[in-house]
Amino acid sequence: MTSSAADGRAAAGAVTEQRNPRTTDIDVVPTLEVLRLLNGEDARVPTAVEKVLPQLAELVDAAAERVRRGGRLHYFGAGTSGRIAMLDAAELPPTFGVGPGFATAHLAGGEAATRLAVENAEDDLGAGRAAAEALGPEDVALGISASGSAPYVAAALERARERGALTALVSSNPGAPLGGSVDYHLAVDTGPEALTGSTRLKAGTAAKLVLNGFSTALMVRLGRCYSNMMVDVVPTNQKLRRRLVRILVQATGADEEAAREALSRAGDDVKVALVSMLGASPAPAARRALEEAGGQVRAALARLAPAGAEGASPAGATAPSSAP
Repeated sequence: MTSSAADGRAAAGAVTEQRNPRTTDIDVVPTLEVLRLLNGEDARVPTAVEKVLPQLAELVDAAAERVRRGGRLHYFGAGTSGRIAMLDAAELPPTFGVGPGFATAHLAGGEAATRLAVENAEDDLGAGRAAAEALGPEDVALGISASGSAPYVAAALERARERGALTALVSSNPGAPLGGSVDYHLAVDTGPEALTGSTRLKAGTAAKLVLNGFSTALMVRLGRCYSNMMVDVVPTNQKLRRRLVRILVQATGADEEAAREALSRAGDDVKVALVSMLGASPAPAARRALEEAGGQVRAALARLAPAGAEGASPAGATAPSSAP
């Protein structure tokens, strides 16, 4: 295990801690120019993220294999990185219908650190190891650390690796000390921050984009989308119920009344309603087809449709592109 002192030296030498020559006058220029400087730095982030997409794709596919075997996602981070991870984990259940235990974000300092900085939490090696103690060989451990050297994250990833989990690091430091000890290092080179060392800026934005891409692509691979529509949304309020009706209208070309009736017959399960409508089958048959197809809408439709008929779009619907 790298010592806390060594980690501190590594963090101090990280690109995220260097001064940015483009913003040295940020404290004396007009407010509009301050905002333009910040916006100009922000604009560099998507390009930096684009460069790690091949590695991110490999991570998604590797994670999908484990999740299909019952694995879960575990995020580990401190400060801004940990809070961004918590946001991603919290939004997966309502968006994609996964259970509350599917993704867990472990934040250095615990729940209190979501609102206030917890002194020395980032350096707590014991807490990091304890956070990863329950992981198993089918789980996926993602560490998020701008410098790639946070001791809490290092300890968690080390224990996760010992437990046989798939490990990955999301950082903004190509030379991150932890980069060589994980299965995948997504090093988004965002360069020096507009305010020296303020990784809540570009590094934080990069982490959010990477996690957005990771979790969304993972859900796509797991069949929780049909075309570009979310078909595992849990209708916990009227807004979401209206969204489900709109999804059915968009996917099938039917009117809202027909969509509402199909959704009601399907017990508010939009996937069942969708397969029932597109496959011209009763809801029970659609549900069975989905169960046999592992929840994949296209595979379920293939089971219901005559040979060569699956993929044809109903009147008024846009034909979606192929997906697994």
